Amino acid sequence: MSDPAVDAVSDREAKTDFPGPRWEAAADVVVLGSGAAGLSAAVRLRERGLRVLVVTKGAIEDGNTRWAQGGIAAVLDGVPGVAGAAGEGRDSVAAHAEDTETAGAGLCDPEAVAEIVAGGAEAVATLRRFGAVFDRSEHGPGPARTREGGHSALRVIHAGGDATGAEVQRALVAAAADDVAVLERHVAVDAVRTPAGRIAGVTVLDDRGRAGVVHAPAVLLATGGLGQLYGATSNPELATGDGVALALRAGAPVADLEFVQFHPTVLYAPGARGRRPLVTEAVRGEGAVLVDATGARVMEGVHPLADLAPRDVVSAAVIRHLAAAPGGVDDHVFLDATGIDGFAARFPTVLAACADAGIDPATEPIPVAPAAHFACGGVVAGTDGRTPVAGLYAVGEVARTGLHGANRLASNSLLEGLVVGRRAADAVAADLSSCRPVRSGDGTAAWTGTGRDAAPFESAPRDDVQRVMSRYAAIGRDADGLAVAGSVLDLATARRTCESGPRAAAWTREGVEDAALTLVARALVAAASARTESRGCHVRTDFPDRDDVSWRRSRTIRLGPSGQPVLAETAAPAAA
Repeated sequence: MSDPAVDAVSDREAKTDFPGPRWEAAADVVVLGSGAAGLSAAVRLRERGLRVLVVTKGAIEDGNTRWAQGGIAAVLDGVPGVAGAAGEGRDSVAAHAEDTETAGAGLCDPEAVAEIVAGGAEAVATLRRFGAVFDRSEHGPGPARTREGGHSALRVIHAGGDATGAEVQRALVAAAADDVAVLERHVAVDAVRTPAGRIAGVTVLDDRGRAGVVHAPAVLLATGGLGQLYGATSNPELATGDGVALALRAGAPVADLEFVQFHPTVLYAPGARGRRPLVTEAVRGEGAVLVDATGARVMEGVHPLADLAPRDVVSAAVIRHLAAAPGGVDDHVFLDATGIDGFAARFPTVLAACADAGIDPATEPIPVAPAAHFACGGVVAGTDGRTPVAGLYAVGEVARTGLHGANRLASNSLLEGLVVGRRAADAVAADLSSCRPVRSGDGTAAWTGTGRDAAPFESAPRDDVQRVMSRYAAIGRDADGLAVAGSVLDLATARRTCESGPRAAAWTREGVEDAALTLVARALVAAASARTESRGCHVRTDFPDRDDVSWRRSRTIRLGPSGQPVLAETAAPAAA
């Protein structure tokens, strides 16, 4: 807290009883999260001369970015591309946008897609300026490129073979090292707001439950996803939906939460829970195929792109295939990569994970299964990060910009975080220069809130949330199962509330995370129950068809007067 970018307001003990703040500080902007989106924004904010404080639950290098294997989907000017099976040609931003909208199953915002994919070349150039090193092509000038599911061209650039996220994170951490103040191992609890509802800062807790408040006229959410809603996920332990919950409590709408992308190839182990190693889609891009326990091809005849079909198609096909328990196996399939030359050099991260599990991809197929991977929805925000709540911004996976629609195109996530992160920083700078700043102390923290404030901090035990969401709200949902999920969440929450009170658990990191998971689970169940069709990542077994007449639109969710998620207005239909 001694960094000159942040002013200490008070280091003395607060006069209020615990859990009141033990310390206070002030900044121009608080960035919650230290992944690609958050650090891109923070570095740009410092370039604009603003005092920035990054608050992160782990160390600065933790988070989901460093686990990203595949790469960055970006069309680089002047770099020839190979367009699918048609032979040689040139890639284009328009082709990238078309692929993105196709994967998004009719719910992408075409303007958002166009703006973000057009920023790919500049985003990559910025990373290079920060020192990022990408794999070079063996066949000519420029970076090596691969193709992933849903892409019509070789446009995914990568680093370290399958360690792109780690290289992106390294470069951004280095860029932030000298100028950006970072508060590690702190979790954001709630937004501080003025009586008029404008953001005035954020309250935080450290790992030992010590409370503090950072006064700031702008808070930028870059908290990542919500994979820990489910028992098996590619996400780290940090991905508990904190940003979505904080935004809901601050009055912001969220949308498209029902669209949770399940990656079809996460390393399988019997009974394993929590974060599981990812087997990047690029392995299939290099020729690996999915087979069942009998050796039969899983994707044969399912989709024209076969094993390189969009992720929602592959994951759903795997689940359907396993229903017949081929070869007596009903919980995983296999990825046969034995035909890939140079697997060890191209995919060192995957190789290491397989080796830890006693698997040799060169001689035997890799056991894989779908697992929660990416939240396509989130806090409603523009491509400049602005949300409907003054002073609140959202970027990266926590945001719903309209890029992903009902299903994310592979490797568009790093692209979005990098492009929108810097655009949001410019928006924050413009907003702060044109409006009256919020003075330290103008906002009222929710430390002593009761009544309608209490409900969003109620929580069910995490094990109950993960169990019921994995069983009833993962791939393949129906009205009866979603109703069961809602009832279990209510009963588990009521039981814990009776035992400990509605807010008692919120004053630990685990309590904050459990409250966020419970609130986001309820919002997701509400959204999934309302969408009576199957589209993209949202598969309803009782409504198996896509309905473009009634459902080619997004639904938003807000907190109602009781503090529970409720469906709000219907958004306009997506453009045809």
